Amino acid sequence: MNPETARIETMASLRAAVQALESPAGRGAGAVLPFGIDAVDGRLADGGLAVAALHEAAAARGGLPDEAAATLFLAAIAARRDGPVLWALGRRDLFAPGLAGAGLKPNRLLYAECGRDEDVLAVMEEGLRHGGLAAIVGEARRVPMAATRRLQLAAEEGGTPALLLRRRRKADEDPLAAPSAAVTRWRIASAPSAPLPAAGIGRARWHVALARQRGGEPHDWILEAANAEARLALPAGAAHRAGAERKAA
Repeated sequence: MNPETARIETMASLRAAVQALESPAGRGAGAVLPFGIDAVDGRLADGGLAVAALHEAAAARGGLPDEAAATLFLAAIAARRDGPVLWALGRRDLFAPGLAGAGLKPNRLLYAECGRDEDVLAVMEEGLRHGGLAAIVGEARRVPMAATRRLQLAAEEGGTPALLLRRRRKADEDPLAAPSAAVTRWRIASAPSAPLPAAGIGRARWHVALARQRGGEPHDWILEAANAEARLALPAGAAHRAGAERKAA
């Protein structure tokens, strides 16, 4: 092989490598983000959360405790990816120390104060297609099915997880009742913490319900809430029961 031919082939190989890195496949398609808890990952169809996908969470009940738990659940997922996280919301009412306690430090956060749900969804879609962010988190009350399809396609294109917090419009509303293209849908509730041998408050616990997943069954667990390393934990002796009796959204 003469030097010129070798050079051409080398350049072609380098271009192919660069294109692979810039493609959705190189940025996250097929990649999975496990929780690191066998009892949870073993129930997920992909062995974890698909990176290039839309995932939704909602508070199991109205009120601040469950709303906070659902918010921190998504924050912990986003925190476990390297890089900046874009958080799109109607108004900036997040409690930064609380997010930091779940592993998402303030220096990693970019806020987009959007006002309307339509703008939140548009910002999420644009950020996902960019492909340079660790995750996109958005909060919205009204999310049409068509918008979830666009978010799923944008997540696949950018190789970035889309994490959508479905907020209530009414106190008695089920935010996950509407159809969605999300790969997983979760209901999160606060749960009693473990009793301590002395006076005090133990590590917070959540009731984490996988309401629906593509290619798998629902399930639910009692888990210890995310710590400063964005890790959830399985309490010793906790009971885990199939979530088939829960209403699949």
